Amino acid sequence: MTELKFYQTGRRKNAVAKVWLAPGTGKFSVNKKELDEYFGKKTLEMIVRQPFEITSTLGKFDVIASVHGGGISGQAGALRHGISRALASSDIELRPVLKSAGLISRDPRMKERRKYGLKKARKASQFSKR
Repeated sequence: MTELKFYQTGRRKNAVAKVWLAPGTGKFSVNKKELDEYFGKKTLEMIVRQPFEITSTLGKFDVIASVHGGGISGQAGALRHGISRALASSDIELRPVLKSAGLISRDPRMKERRKYGLKKARKASQFSKR
């Protein structure tokens, strides 16, 4: 018998998270590591747990995630996005709660591209009159 799992993809900046939710005891496995072992910072762990706290489903699902690309902050945001989408697909009644908290929509902010003639996206060298 196959266990019921919910799969969704979450994205943030250049990070992509593949998330599987399975009914369980609330274990997190991110790239085959524990949550605190992978992220290290309590603020990032708090970001990842946010969808469960808002929907009061903390400890009801096991999370298995594969995350790549970007930095750890972007990866935490991608994981949060993927968990939110998976929770919404698991129970339709959780979607309005997650949507009102702004967790379902993808954060569209990206790094601005570098322009020629400038040092960074907007930083130019100091103007010299002579």
